[in-house]
Amino acid sequence: MPQETTVPRSPLALRAARAALEPRQVAPDTVAKVQTCLLDVIGAALESRDLPWGRQATALAHPVPDGAQVIGAAHRAPAGDAAFANAVLAHGLVREDMHAGAISHLGVVVFPALLALAQLRRPAGEAFVSAAVAGYEVGATIGAALFDTELARLFRPTGITGPIGAAAAAAVLLGLSPERAASAIGLAANATGGLNEWPATGGTEMFFHPGFAARSAVTAARLAELGAEASTTALDGPAGLFAGFRRAAAPRDLRFFEEPPEIMAVYNKPVPACNFAQTPCQAALRLLRVHGFRSEEISDIRIRVTRAAARYPGCDSTGPFDRLLQAKMSIQFGVCAALLRGTVDESNYALPPDAGLARLLACASLEEDPALTAAFPARQGATVEVTAGGRRVAVTLGDVVPATAEEVRERCARAATDALGAARAAAILRFVDGLPAAEDAGAIGDLLAAPAEGSA
Repeated sequence: MPQETTVPRSPLALRAARAALEPRQVAPDTVAKVQTCLLDVIGAALESRDLPWGRQATALAHPVPDGAQVIGAAHRAPAGDAAFANAVLAHGLVREDMHAGAISHLGVVVFPALLALAQLRRPAGEAFVSAAVAGYEVGATIGAALFDTELARLFRPTGITGPIGAAAAAAVLLGLSPERAASAIGLAANATGGLNEWPATGGTEMFFHPGFAARSAVTAARLAELGAEASTTALDGPAGLFAGFRRAAAPRDLRFFEEPPEIMAVYNKPVPACNFAQTPCQAALRLLRVHGFRSEEISDIRIRVTRAAARYPGCDSTGPFDRLLQAKMSIQFGVCAALLRGTVDESNYALPPDAGLARLLACASLEEDPALTAAFPARQGATVEVTAGGRRVAVTLGDVVPATAEEVRERCARAATDALGAARAAAILRFVDGLPAAEDAGAIGDLLAAPAEGSA
């Protein structure tokens, strides 16, 4: 009998590159999603300018006359430095877009890299949009195949998926060949990283993970453009990305651009906190509004979440809370603050916790719900159950309720008005609205600069 032969598959980096570069019509709803995610990046970056990590990242972006704009600053910087600073700024509130399957915040890496390169190369808006879609697709597809709960406990997913996705996006924007784009992806794979020790200690390295990723993506794409050659098997070889992180081979059937594209699976956070705290906080608010109890009546709080949420570093914590990120990662903190204040905004995370919040934290517990785990990552549900005034009441939300496109637009408009003035805010919104037809996507850099002193 003749032996069966296995047709060798192209290396994963080359398949990802070819998929990213393949010309395709971007559907109107996908274009709208790109615009919403870009506005989310801009708004969060402008709100983060005066936070310590925002100031630190901006200070490292040394001024040059012909570089890329640091969002909300008065100067431009070399492309890699601007990408770094803008990624840190965009992540500064812990309120960004989220791809649950990849456990990654891709927008805070993809868009800073593209904004920096767009100001150097001046592509059309249509090319910018296509590049963004490709970046989300590659980063999310590889991330969803790579990450599980245990790996995500150790390594920051955005630090792994971000450089790869943003390098693919940059390759599209630069018009690289499939072979050069595969090298960009392979070089970026060599620059992945990010440890998950910070949730326990409140260390601020988390804010810089997207910055490292965006800078590495810009560097990888420009090196590839200059002829640098990465291993074609950097992702799926015997010592490649999957082998290194998962100790397993990459799935052979990994496909890109299945319908709908992965960017459509992204949601924009309503709560300025960890992804896994979003639905529990929303369930707490729903419970409060439906049942109308007072916080001082509460004697017991039980929170049920997915296994991924219960196991993610920092999410199951009742303190102590000495640093901001310890609070923003804790599901118990977010739920208790929502029950106490009746809202979910930045003020909920003021430290140290006051006496009322400390009392609620002392009676809060977190546990895994197998049914919610079975639905994850397609759905990210949570249950909050409270005993208050002798009543035991509960609310279950089957999935996070994302911030709407209009809510993202409004918070970007507020941030831009506060930082740059009403006229500039309106101009930013108009530019993003018209991005698909723009002749020069890089022209947005001028709109993101701090106005000159004395100007209106």
